[in-house]
Amino acid sequence: MTDRWALAPAEDGGVDVAPLGPDGLPAGPVRRESDLAGAVRSRPEVTRWVWRSTAEVYPRLLATGVRVERCYDIEDAETLLLGHEGRYGEPRSAAAALARLRGGPVPPDPPQRAAEPGAQSPLFEPAGDHLPLPDLLAVYAEQQHRHQKAAHPDRMRLLTAAESAGMLVAAEMNRSGLPWSAEVHRALLHELLGERYAGGGEPRRLAELADEVSAAFGRRVRPDLPADVVKAFAQAGIKVKSTRRWEIRSVDHPAVAPLLEYKKLYRIWVAHGWSWLQDWVRDGRFRPEFLAGGTVTGRWVTNGGGGLQIPKVIRRAVVADPGWRLVVADADQMEPRVLAAISRDPGLMEVAGRDSDLYQSVSDRAFSGDREQAKLAVLGAVYGQTSGDGLKNLAALRRRFPKAVAYVDEAARAGEEGRLVRTWLGRTCPPAAGSGEDTAEEAGIPGGEEENEGQSGWVPGYASADSRARGRFARNFVVQGSAADWALLLLAALRRALWDMAAELVFFQHDEVIVHCPAEEAEAVVRAIRDSAALAGRLTFGDTPVRFPFTTAVVECYADAK
Repeated sequence: MTDRWALAPAEDGGVDVAPLGPDGLPAGPVRRESDLAGAVRSRPEVTRWVWRSTAEVYPRLLATGVRVERCYDIEDAETLLLGHEGRYGEPRSAAAALARLRGGPVPPDPPQRAAEPGAQSPLFEPAGDHLPLPDLLAVYAEQQHRHQKAAHPDRMRLLTAAESAGMLVAAEMNRSGLPWSAEVHRALLHELLGERYAGGGEPRRLAELADEVSAAFGRRVRPDLPADVVKAFAQAGIKVKSTRRWEIRSVDHPAVAPLLEYKKLYRIWVAHGWSWLQDWVRDGRFRPEFLAGGTVTGRWVTNGGGGLQIPKVIRRAVVADPGWRLVVADADQMEPRVLAAISRDPGLMEVAGRDSDLYQSVSDRAFSGDREQAKLAVLGAVYGQTSGDGLKNLAALRRRFPKAVAYVDEAARAGEEGRLVRTWLGRTCPPAAGSGEDTAEEAGIPGGEEENEGQSGWVPGYASADSRARGRFARNFVVQGSAADWALLLLAALRRALWDMAAELVFFQHDEVIVHCPAEEAEAVVRAIRDSAALAGRLTFGDTPVRFPFTTAVVECYADAK
């Protein structure tokens, strides 16, 4: 009896299944069964299913109450392998992989679907071509050979397994949804924005602020139109290049205060106002479509709904069910801890292994106890902020933690020279030449006006990007991407720890996890998060002294965790 099977949904609604041996090859004949859920449910001994796409199969299983322990996502593996081979941007579907294997014309990937607001599961409908199971297994076998050719085969196999586990977590989170009180949300909008006017115009508070801005300038100004605001400042004798908060908040003019308040509330109205509530919240749940590995760094994104950009004030609407709690866990200083683990810098690993605050420990060693300077130095090394005071801070950091700084310096040089740069497990930063179709958000560069303040970064695929920008991106990629690798293994371990509990993972972004659980399970969930973080650290980086602690809060409302 084997614990690994492959399956492929057929065009007639049935499903083909076959057992796999330890070598990944078929260990028995392909069998046609009429029902997908029945085929999986009848084989409880199977711990890993091999299939074309988790997005195609797993939501359909979840809809019938069937969960699987592990899977191998062929199309996700193809994405990782193409990147590792320096072929980022080539079609990554199973059909494309089969065509490359057999020397035929390679079909383009289908366009990404738009999210469906309010849908029970935006992933429910299967997408893509149906491939016979023997064809899928041919692609799977070839992928096993390609893993063996990787720079670090064991790490690459672990990355593929972790990413496939992340796909399962994302599908389950899409199914469960984030607990959301529409009543609290509506009350909050009324408190912040005032009454709604008929016809869909701006609510009362925005209209009042717009009038205050216009009165300050002495003429009618549209505060939602940046060009109009810049022109109004120019007519007042003040030159500004944009209406970004960091630029205008230092301007001495009576329009600034109402303008900043308008911008803050306008974003809430547009991004999380009454229309958003109607579109995205159903039956007490907000269900964005989480996409695991949605950026080149491995960080997650959401397809619609702005699930990873919930403003702090709106978090008041995220409320646990009666008798349940939200366990909100934030990883403490994750990126510098990851830098310690991947650089193997003895001093930084020792600091990252202490119970004390990491930045304070760094400051005691290199910055005479100035924690803020230490934090700026560490983040400057990671993000490439090495001019002015940043250069001086980096020099002090290099004296105390030479291997850590050398690690990111080497990544930056490799990026500038156009070489491939990899995370600890093998996720690969794309080469400079490409299609030019990626956006900054897809590349993992923070998006949005406020989030982009003071940021710069190289967008992969843009052949016109200068080498220094790519170097800065590569410098950050090895840290941020390795952190994403660790986070996948954290999620996989936590999912397994919660398997027999009522608790459910409902939210994840970069360094934050939320578990929704009965009140009596909360303490067990806190322990599971702590243990899963430690296990993920050992699996990802091996035996190091580096710790990955979480700050954890057990609350009824998300806003109370901060």
